[in-house]
Amino acid sequence: MTVCEAIIERIRELCEERNMTEYMLIYNAGMPPSTVKSIINGRSKNPGITNIKKITEGLGVSIREFYDSEVFENLDQED
Repeated sequence: MTVCEAIIERIRELCEERNMTEYMLIYNAGMPPSTVKSIINGRSKNPGITNIKKITEGLGVSIREFYDSEVFENLDQED
């Protein structure tokens, strides 16, 4: 699994835990819908820490909590 794939999986996991839709996340994060959708749909290959920070705020977790997941273990080396 790549870092981007792990980020997508973690966002979906946290949304599911919170019964939060994609639209609720967009609203809570205060981000443009196209930005969040491009991250979640895998079109954004490098979402950037600023966008991840906004998403974590929208999810109600810290960056530390976001990355504290098994999905980030054993990631594939990216070119």
